[in-house]
Amino acid sequence: MSLELSRQKTQTVQAQPSFLKNVIVISGSTALSRIFGLIRDVAIAHLFGASRAYDAYLIAFMIPHLLRRLLAEGALSSAFIPIFTERITKDGPDSAHRFANTVFTAALIFFPGLAALGILFAPLYVPFFADGFSAEQLDLTIRLTQITFPFIALVGLAAIVMGVLNSYERFFAPAFAPVLFNIGVILSAFALLSFFTEPIYALAVGVLVGGLGQLLFQIPYLKDTWRYRPQLDLRDEGLHKLLKLMLPSVVGLAIFQINSIVDNKLASHLAEGSISALQYAIRLFQLPLGLFVVSVGSVILPKLAAQAAQKDAQSFAQTLRESAKFSLFILLPATAGLFALAQPIIQVLFEHGNFTSEDTQLTVYALINYLPGLIGYGIAYLLTRAFYALQDTRTPLLVGAVTVALNVILDYALVGPMGVGGLALATSVAGIANALVLLFVLQRRLSQNVWKAFIADSEIAKMLGASVLMGIAVHCIALWASPLGELLTVGLGVAFGAGFYIGLAWLGGFLRLTTAQLEPSGTTRTRAYKP
Repeated sequence: MSLELSRQKTQTVQAQPSFLKNVIVISGSTALSRIFGLIRDVAIAHLFGASRAYDAYLIAFMIPHLLRRLLAEGALSSAFIPIFTERITKDGPDSAHRFANTVFTAALIFFPGLAALGILFAPLYVPFFADGFSAEQLDLTIRLTQITFPFIALVGLAAIVMGVLNSYERFFAPAFAPVLFNIGVILSAFALLSFFTEPIYALAVGVLVGGLGQLLFQIPYLKDTWRYRPQLDLRDEGLHKLLKLMLPSVVGLAIFQINSIVDNKLASHLAEGSISALQYAIRLFQLPLGLFVVSVGSVILPKLAAQAAQKDAQSFAQTLRESAKFSLFILLPATAGLFALAQPIIQVLFEHGNFTSEDTQLTVYALINYLPGLIGYGIAYLLTRAFYALQDTRTPLLVGAVTVALNVILDYALVGPMGVGGLALATSVAGIANALVLLFVLQRRLSQNVWKAFIADSEIAKMLGASVLMGIAVHCIALWASPLGELLTVGLGVAFGAGFYIGLAWLGGFLRLTTAQLEPSGTTRTRAYKP
């Protein structure tokens, strides 16, 4: 899809909710979900520890969880929003609602059918994922898989509801809904434990309770937006376009899993604990992405989709530039802070019980090598949403396939000399390459200057300089405070670093500029250009 500009213009005025407010709503909800996720993990550890039963559960839930990422909250939601938004923009709400009815009805047929197949054929495919289990443990895994598999049907329907709400810029419910999943798992694990001879079944039932809660919580927020009516128009062009857009996304997400498979395969040949170190490090690495960049991406996708539908390339590029600046305003200091406080943070979070000081050093080594790619993965996420808004899922797929190949090549090249750090560094380099290639392609597609916001911008240079100074200062604080204990070191480092960076941002003028760019003054004018 090409966005061409001409001199023929029409102006429409539409109320716009605060971009910054939406980001804060999603970030706050995501942060709350992460907190409940941590509580869930603590509860599971308390009840089941590192046991054969919990190992079986992890394999069992891995399969519907993977399908959730491939078919529901990943490909389906991302493909649905641009089409639904385009229908609203061009044809009005009635046309968009008919499209949503058709998609939801199709999902009511497809996802339960998929769940039935998953339950029926579990004895055939589960052994592939758990070939090291004993016969007894494998049987438990199969039964747990059959219990948890309907989860994909619940989250598949929830993904459509989420797409409608995000298209109408009602972001709270979709962002908060995962909290209900965590609460469902926690409550079921404790309340149902005594009802089963094999207590781990309580956890599997909790997955279904949490998935149902995630769906039902969002439904009341559909008021005044869309009310479902059974309708299935197999000739609907939107349905055909949805399937066409989903296919590359599904393939791309599946390809992305190759990275994890190769990393774990190679790490299994390294020192004991290498796979665990990668997993602990990647959790910290993904935290800023999950809290901020994903929130920004959720907010801008419907906005970019509307601008793309209006063929407004100038506003499209401007939205992307401002979103990138806001994301970098967070990611740059987050990267510097994690560099400076990597060891005490890991000690506070993980170094207890069976997690030794040697495990801490290995995890720190992995995290330090992951961190250079944090900016790359953040920008790539936003650029991918821009392509989705253009209803182009093929380009991110092709670019992703190339960078996955690069990642695998670098994995084999670096694992020998660098060990677990080489695997992490390969991931970082691949993420940076992914962002640069996507940026280059989008620049050509839009015929707009999007490079400036990412590469040659004075505000970004100020953010980078302030982040480097903050990182050095926090490192010095950490060295000084280390005799006081890891918890106090982390607390002082985070508090001082945040204050130091905000102060530099205020003095440098980019704090005011960054927030002003994201905060519309009640209404905005959108220019719709005709080709």
